[in-house]
Amino acid sequence: MKYISGGVTAAKGFKAAGIHAGVKEGSSPEKNDLALILCDTEATAAGVYTMNRVKAAPIYVTMEHLENGVAKGIIANSGNANACAPLGHENAVKMCQAAASATGLRPEDFIVASTGVIGQTLNVSVIEQAAPMLASLLSRDGSSEAAKAIMTTDTVPKEIAVSMEIGGKEVRLGGIAKGSGMIHPNMGTMLCFLTTDCAISSDVLQEALYEVTKVTFNRISVDGDTSTNDTCCILASGAAGNELIDWKNEDYEVFLDALKFVCTELAKKIAGDGEGATKLVSCTISGSRSDEVAEKLAMEVIRSSLVKAAMFGADANWGRVICAMGYSKAPFRPECVDVAFASKVGTIPVCKMGEGLAFDEDLAKKILSEPEVEILVNVNEGEHSVTAWGCDLTYDYVKINGDYRT
Repeated sequence: MKYISGGVTAAKGFKAAGIHAGVKEGSSPEKNDLALILCDTEATAAGVYTMNRVKAAPIYVTMEHLENGVAKGIIANSGNANACAPLGHENAVKMCQAAASATGLRPEDFIVASTGVIGQTLNVSVIEQAAPMLASLLSRDGSSEAAKAIMTTDTVPKEIAVSMEIGGKEVRLGGIAKGSGMIHPNMGTMLCFLTTDCAISSDVLQEALYEVTKVTFNRISVDGDTSTNDTCCILASGAAGNELIDWKNEDYEVFLDALKFVCTELAKKIAGDGEGATKLVSCTISGSRSDEVAEKLAMEVIRSSLVKAAMFGADANWGRVICAMGYSKAPFRPECVDVAFASKVGTIPVCKMGEGLAFDEDLAKKILSEPEVEILVNVNEGEHSVTAWGCDLTYDYVKINGDYRT
């Protein structure tokens, strides 16, 4: 497996585009807010969605359209979530109709997604007006423009692509994602659109996506809020020409590993770009009795406001780490816990067998001042290890969310 360029259009058979439609009144004409991804042929498709009981209208429309396991494209907007909004379902359908009219396809061929402010009526007329121009801009180089179009408070677009060999054929897999605030499983406001030219059945594709999101996007947290709009979908064109993967054989495992890698990298990009964040913070729980226990411990640490604040201040306050573990309700023995902090500068142990160690505060601060910081915890009870990702909690997070609607 190797990195390649192209993002969501790296795989054979896909084009993408992004444009400013003016979804949010007063938004800058320099800001793309409408994206379109299109497959040359009918693609097998799969999706996973937010676990929030309050789900945005586009999710229900997408779930309906994917009942047959196929799709041809994705239309998505930023600036308005179309959640808990008047005419929500009708406007989500209208978005699909606009995409279909602009491309000569059927509305049910499209996945639809939205992100932005909740509770406000979507200005679908500007989307309908922009759709023909958007379709005319579709290209094999359009991934970056599409990635920009789904951004809200994100500071950078998020895209990635890789290639691998399956059955003697080069197979490509790429994606774009957005997410910065309201990020917490399951699945964290995030959107992720993935494309591949792998030949794979829709049932197997759905299983792979479900399996991977559990250990990637469901292990990130920015602020503990689970969005109403979270959607992760994948389209597979089959254009790579590999033998169809319709059961969990060796080819499936190769594809699964690549999908996990891509989703992990996108998840880390989302966590590291948390609203107001200055650093990506990961917590690895090792030596655990099970993955389930390790995940509970790691997630509780990564979402602790006090831990996040300590990371912002580069304060090696390991007591907050073990405290967060203690209220996770996951079983472990405090007297067996080792804690260390690490970054590219080095690693510094701060706790051994549940008790504090003397350590160099200046070195610790230097380690924790890096843009990527690791919290390493060994509970010394088994062989299982899990990593979760988050970010620090800064003054800017409150500023951003204090006036998000306006």
